[in-house]
Amino acid sequence: MTLGGKPLVLVVDDEPGILRLIDLVLSNDGFRVISAENGLEALSLADQRRPDLVILDIKMPEMSGMEVMRRIRERIRMPVILLTGQTQDENKVLGLESGADDYIVKPFNPSELSARVRAVLRRAHHLPGDGGRLRTDGVEIDLDSRLVRKDGKIVTLTRTEWRLLQELASNAGRVMLNEEILSRVWGSDYRDDLQYLRVWISRLRSKLEQVPSEPRIIATFPGIGYMLMAGEVVAAGAGAGASD
Repeated sequence: MTLGGKPLVLVVDDEPGILRLIDLVLSNDGFRVISAENGLEALSLADQRRPDLVILDIKMPEMSGMEVMRRIRERIRMPVILLTGQTQDENKVLGLESGADDYIVKPFNPSELSARVRAVLRRAHHLPGDGGRLRTDGVEIDLDSRLVRKDGKIVTLTRTEWRLLQELASNAGRVMLNEEILSRVWGSDYRDDLQYLRVWISRLRSKLEQVPSEPRIIATFPGIGYMLMAGEVVAAGAGAGASD
């Protein structure tokens, strides 16, 4: 966290009115805010100031928000919230699949904006510590070191993918309700956003399952929730350790 305990948020949008509104809302809620009106300026500020979080408009001239996010992630690992229009459903899904931590639809509720920023920051600074390792269908999940291996090779997960997998693995063999997963991983404001959960489950399956369309690790219980299939549980400290 940055100076004085106040998180620094970089807001990127080509509409000055949106920048002023977000600055006002977040500043009043205890955040420090810096802003950019285009992608190049955003990249420069991200390098120089190293913000705790970026709020990024998808549709901008010259350089799209997706391209800005890609370039930022090449330099620095930081959480990103995308701003999208009401009719841009395909951009929401594409943004999540490209590694965004969340999205906010314009026009947005100011209180929702602050709540989502806080939720993403909480997830970004969460440190799991449940202990032990779980092996199932060629995948090993190490809850201590936060490492995942598939057929012996390390699987790269985003922060949000790990948080979702951690919840499922910590409750292996038990069906977790959709609302329960959403509340634990993203916060109570998300408990009814089933499409959001489906996107992230699909992302996990694409990385973990041998055949994602025929899942054997993360089972779906339609209308109820998901379960990570119980496998071999190895006690914390047993075997070779790993660190990230």
